[in-house]
Amino acid sequence: MTKHRKISKFLSYVLRHNPGKIGIQLDEAGWVPVNELVDQSRKHGMRFTKEDIKEVIRQSDKTRFIFSNDDRYIRATYGHSVPAELGYEPTEPPQWLYHGTAERNIESIRQSGIQPQNRQFVHLSVDKQTATQVGQRHGKPVVLTISAKTMYNDGHTFYRSDAGIWLTKQVPPSYISRQTER
Repeated sequence: MTKHRKISKFLSYVLRHNPGKIGIQLDEAGWVPVNELVDQSRKHGMRFTKEDIKEVIRQSDKTRFIFSNDDRYIRATYGHSVPAELGYEPTEPPQWLYHGTAERNIESIRQSGIQPQNRQFVHLSVDKQTATQVGQRHGKPVVLTISAKTMYNDGHTFYRSDAGIWLTKQVPPSYISRQTER
């Protein structure tokens, strides 16, 4: 694993799921001072600089992390299991969104829909390719088509993250199809 990939995985874990692991606390919007993150990470055996973080962001095809306008703070842009009010405004989604999962999850999804599991939101993609990549991380991938515009018209709220990931609290089964040819 490359140095920057290792840093990215570490930042994802700390900034999305367990900041207390290294003794930091996110503010209500998920921000933490960059210097505090770097210092506390070093004290817990993970050494990197602010420039390393910037390189992680530059190399990524996903916008997982962002700096504040003054570069003094950093946060994850989505995927939190810890409370974080990211300030995204409700937004009307496109007609179709996609969700990648593993084949083994299909029966549960048919019964209960797509749930956020240990995160605050369900993550949806605008394209099948991204959804396939997500699904591959969990096993044999299946791409589900979500009738997002219909959900929205029926009163469900959607948000679009800085990374372009669509977020919603859950997707009931009636809005889900395995037919991905649209």
